[in-house]
Amino acid sequence: MATTYNNLYLDLRARLKKAGVEEATQASCEMVCSASGKTKEELVRDGGLYAPPEVERAAYDLAQRHLDGEPVAYLIGEWEFYGLPLDISPSVLIPRPDTEVLAQQVIETAKELPECRVLDLCAGSGCIGLALAANVPHARVLLGELDEDALKICRQNTRRNNLTARVSSMRIDALEKPSRNLGEFHIIVSNPPYIPTQDIETLDASVKDHEPRLALDGGADGLDFYRSIVEKWRDALTKNGMLAFEVGIGQADEVLRIMRANGFGDVQILKDLNGIPRVVFGTLCDEVYQEK
Repeated sequence: MATTYNNLYLDLRARLKKAGVEEATQASCEMVCSASGKTKEELVRDGGLYAPPEVERAAYDLAQRHLDGEPVAYLIGEWEFYGLPLDISPSVLIPRPDTEVLAQQVIETAKELPECRVLDLCAGSGCIGLALAANVPHARVLLGELDEDALKICRQNTRRNNLTARVSSMRIDALEKPSRNLGEFHIIVSNPPYIPTQDIETLDASVKDHEPRLALDGGADGLDFYRSIVEKWRDALTKNGMLAFEVGIGQADEVLRIMRANGFGDVQILKDLNGIPRVVFGTLCDEVYQEK
């Protein structure tokens, strides 16, 4: 029986809600758009038109795969972060709203600097660095990522958002000391792997079965990358340069202590949209910079 685009969307939404999917409205809209090749604006415009049978079948197939555990972003191959459309693949984490708190902080800081060179370390999709570059016209951004498949996504997203003039990508291992050839950065920002190894199997199936383990595993206590970046990468910061992290639940105080113990001052913690301490940032002390 023929159905309109709007009824198709409403039926998918009802199925997802019945199954307990929290973001059923957004998910059903994204899946109908993907199945039909329409933008959200076009879907609203054409809501009263009948959807071809192949579009209907494709939309229901996506919905079933989502109900079976596949994240919507991987199903449709894209997601939005800080207003930017991004290509997404199973080689990168899906950008989450909580990470926008970190992006907002570094954007605000970068806007106040007369010149600004930024490193997004463990960049994944490049979402943080690209959001900064898109909102700070004088910023120059390097996306540093170890995984080659993730680097391809970084480059695709840089091109997709017309930022190739000010954003570059490079294979970088955050656990290794940086080459002096990289130069200095006014801001280093990172959303590193922070899930304790033993906790990964306890994560929701949509995460542990689909998102890249390389981007999740933060070592025995989840803090391996914070220790390495703070200790090894502080020398890549300019005088009074900022280091800013996203952290996992319950990790903020320990990351703050790690930063203070390694010569960072004015270290602060910010809460995410749910009131959970999620961002830790501070600046390199003058005396530490002079010792470099």
